[in-house]
Amino acid sequence: MSSPWGRVERLDADRVADQVAEATGIRLRVDGLCAGGEVGAAFVRWPDGRRAVLKWRPGTRLEDLQAGPIAVSEAVRAAGAPVPETQLAVQLGPAIATVQELLPGAPIARLDEAGLDQALAFNELQAGLLQSRPDIAPLELFLRSDGPGFCLHGPLRAHGRRTARLDDWITAVGAAHLGPLDGPDAVHVDFHPGNLLAVDGKITGIIDWDGAGRGDCRLDLVTLRFGIHANAPDPAVVARLDAVLDTFGDDALRPLWAHMSLRMVDWAIRHFTPAAVDHWVELAESRTD
Repeated sequence: MSSPWGRVERLDADRVADQVAEATGIRLRVDGLCAGGEVGAAFVRWPDGRRAVLKWRPGTRLEDLQAGPIAVSEAVRAAGAPVPETQLAVQLGPAIATVQELLPGAPIARLDEAGLDQALAFNELQAGLLQSRPDIAPLELFLRSDGPGFCLHGPLRAHGRRTARLDDWITAVGAAHLGPLDGPDAVHVDFHPGNLLAVDGKITGIIDWDGAGRGDCRLDLVTLRFGIHANAPDPAVVARLDAVLDTFGDDALRPLWAHMSLRMVDWAIRHFTPAAVDHWVELAESRTD
């Protein structure tokens, strides 16, 4: 039986490149899809031969992308972090295509302690960075209602008793933490090793700012904790990162943990195997009450 919630549509790079050419007159040459990612990205070349990355974001308005994620990424880039420049953004019907600077490096497969040191330093850089940018909308955690294509509660309610209990906890946390994520920080939102590029152990790029916004940058460290759980993590990295999360205090940590629990378990139910669902539920339950 098919799911009533469905899967997220993936990038068709050739079709999107054709649409960009029709809308702008710029013909991008598609070199192939990038590895990883859930919606997808593709390597492309500008007409002058420069390499770049083509991305596609369905259900988005150009003005919202420019006023939110692009503004956040440019603020972090201006602060000195290795963030790709958005070189083109164009509305294609109900979707947005962007072309971004191609940064050197390959995604980190397994975060080590040196990589964690760098990730923590970048997170500190983001703290307070948007203090003077109240025009950038605060992030929503979607603890009591569905997000736009992700953070859906229905799959958890329908999948089984264990995931339904988890959703009960998530919505209870949401009832105690009303409103959007408060704070003056730049928040990446998808801060995991696959979005960290490195060369010889040095992080050379932080990519995929498509969901970025203003709020509490400690969310990125909770995201990183979930991100390293995807593969067999370094036990020393797990212990150090857990110790950092312990310093947040329950009141701050609960809504951040609830958000990532909802996000990862919902996504696993709709896109992956029952074993993957159990994998994420086990981590989620490790910090429920």
